[in-house]
Amino acid sequence: MSGTTIVCVDFGSTFTKAALVDLATGDLLATASHPTTLPDARGSGDVLDGYDACVAVLAEQDPRAHDAEVVACSSAGGGLRIAVVGNEELVTAEAGRRVALSSGGKVVLVLSGGLDAAKLADLRAAEPDVVLLVGGTDGGNAEVLEGDAAFLAHTPWAGPVVVAGNVESQPVVAGLLAGAGTPHVLADNVVPRIGVLAPDSARRAIREIFLSHVIGGKHLSSRTDASGRSFTELVRGATPDVVLTGVELLARGLDDQHPGAGDVVVVDVGGATTDVHSVVELDPEDSGLAREVVATTPVTRTVEGDLGMRWSAITTVEAAGRDDLHTAAVRRREQPDLLPDSDAEREADLEIAAAAVRIALERHAGRSKVIVSPEGRVVERSGKDLREVDLMVGSGGVLRHGGPDAVRRVLLPATGDAFEGGWQLPRDPTVLVDRDYVLAAAGLLAEEHPNTAHRLVGRLRPEVDL
Repeated sequence: MSGTTIVCVDFGSTFTKAALVDLATGDLLATASHPTTLPDARGSGDVLDGYDACVAVLAEQDPRAHDAEVVACSSAGGGLRIAVVGNEELVTAEAGRRVALSSGGKVVLVLSGGLDAAKLADLRAAEPDVVLLVGGTDGGNAEVLEGDAAFLAHTPWAGPVVVAGNVESQPVVAGLLAGAGTPHVLADNVVPRIGVLAPDSARRAIREIFLSHVIGGKHLSSRTDASGRSFTELVRGATPDVVLTGVELLARGLDDQHPGAGDVVVVDVGGATTDVHSVVELDPEDSGLAREVVATTPVTRTVEGDLGMRWSAITTVEAAGRDDLHTAAVRRREQPDLLPDSDAEREADLEIAAAAVRIALERHAGRSKVIVSPEGRVVERSGKDLREVDLMVGSGGVLRHGGPDAVRRVLLPATGDAFEGGWQLPRDPTVLVDRDYVLAAAGLLAEEHPNTAHRLVGRLRPEVDL
């Protein structure tokens, strides 16, 4: 019986969430959540404590949860922290930053121009889990990339490194890092040539490093669960990376018999950050209109660390120019576990969430404007054009628990056809909320159980007819 079900778990920074899924039908048989249990300063506590509590709740609803296979993702203990080291700020370092974000990481530092003692101090202070080392197009400048590798080897740098720069430098870079005993993985160049961004190989390498070095290195667990499984055995990837896989499946589907929803954007409003994931088929005719050195990719993720419902509430209302919400934001920053218990508090939550969604989407989408060029008046675009998005999905507690009014108040104001400033926001999407948190579960199942994963994302249904 256990082979017919699987438990999907997200060890979140705040809550651990679990779902028991029927592999044949894609049905959600049971769901549970529990505050994430991190070890304290004395080493007491274990991240599996909250997980065990979730499994117990699942088993009350369906006894098969006790023996089911388990797959998990994690952003517990600060998630995946990535520092990017590149040649120059506007090309390879920026490309590395975008790839790190799409890999599920929180970018804690971006350095360029060659490492030195001052930059090393910044790197140590940022405490990254992984260094993403990039630089040079294939066959191009190798001096800075090889110099940075030599600097890290001489230091030496103990943490893991993903190398995704000029492929012709890989033997030199690998030799330097291996000689210093620095764990590393080689990947294809993220910028093989100017104007091209190739993230897939580096994303896989970062996932490999996350599983082999980062999960265990955070020391979140020192035991196994009731079935003898360790935390490191359960986790398959970083939560944002897994969610983005779910978004890709939602957008593209599997094949003609298992279609996708078309262009999709997902906005996840959290306590500390607001994440935007988008999968949009790019229009090749628009490529010449962009004025960005680093190309836009169909699959994109951005993380806004100053936009959120609790820890980042103050910076959210400041960015929105909402002085009237300052007192409410301070209260949320001081009480991150606050649950709105009055109409006024619920109103403040919706207003803060709406501000976070709108600003996060603007930053993700960029804008278009008319400029005068030697060819005459042309439209210049920057960022990701979301205007033709078919489906907009909201996630986060304020939306999952807020009912239809939260959808209208939080998501709909960020859609439409006329925005001052030329923001390329969704014009006329279907809007819904991932109430059952199926995108993470679908992302976990996509590789080994694609049909089940496709059925899971099929649970997403429109709630508001625009």
